[in-house]
Amino acid sequence: MEIRKTLLEILKKSWWQISLTIIGIIAVLSVLSWLRNTIETASVEIVSDNNIDITPEQIQAIKAIGQWEFLAVNDEVMVDTVRKGIFSDDHLVRIYYGTLRLGIDMHRVGPQWIEAHGDTISVTLPPVGLLDNDFIDEARTKSFYESGRWDKSVRNALYRKAYDKMLSRCLTAQNVSIAENNADLQMRNVMKAMGFNIVTIRFAGKSEKRDK
Repeated sequence: MEIRKTLLEILKKSWWQISLTIIGIIAVLSVLSWLRNTIETASVEIVSDNNIDITPEQIQAIKAIGQWEFLAVNDEVMVDTVRKGIFSDDHLVRIYYGTLRLGIDMHRVGPQWIEAHGDTISVTLPPVGLLDNDFIDEARTKSFYESGRWDKSVRNALYRKAYDKMLSRCLTAQNVSIAENNADLQMRNVMKAMGFNIVTIRFAGKSEKRDK
């Protein structure tokens, strides 16, 4: 009788341990099944962010360039004047040297001069023009021939004549176009260096130039 009781106790303990083991196995299998279903149903999505931020500080730094020269044209002109006299004529011949600098003034950009969308940027620049109106180097101006006495008003008139002549010879559509191409290239390189792939450059009042 005592032996039977002992055997029953052993069986009860074994059954309890077996039950716990079975429950543990079922729990582990359930967790593994959940993990497998989660991995199978989960999708991995790779999002490419092509947005390139251009900060207000960077925009201000470009504007701070101020006058940006893209072409310098050196020129020299000879102008003269004659004053008729009773016995002889007086002559004044002078040579003027100058350098006309063509470019843009970044302080003249409009409020929406630069707009970025993703990897595309549009830049509107001020028109190319003369950066300095005082382009004649008066220190190098010299008289090639001078006879008689000439007052300041005559010399001023010759200066104006030389000024207008240089302006018409150097500030041409061809030279403006060369300066625009140089400006386009340099600004495009700046934007490319910042990571923009598609760059549109235009000058105020003119058609755009876009990357192809």
